[in-house]
Amino acid sequence: MILLVQHRVSQFDSWKPVFEGEGSIIRIRHGATRHWLYRSLDDPNDVVVSIDFPTEERARSFVADPSLKEEMGRAGVQGQPAITFCEEVEAVSY
Repeated sequence: MILLVQHRVSQFDSWKPVFEGEGSIIRIRHGATRHWLYRSLDDPNDVVVSIDFPTEERARSFVADPSLKEEMGRAGVQGQPAITFCEEVEAVSY
């Protein structure tokens, strides 16, 4: 189960340490097993995070955790994030 989150941050270099520190504690508490981090080449403050959870329930509990919203505020997330719950259909390496 993959959770995709896209949001704008005020400053990527300020956001990332919060994501790596406090954010990782929240993710692990909800069972996250790994993540991928992307940012736009045109706008480095446009960030996409992909997080792997063992179940949809664990991903939804993560999104509903009030401490996540607090952490995002401290990290400088601007506006409401776009959140999508996905299932992996295929992974192919070339």
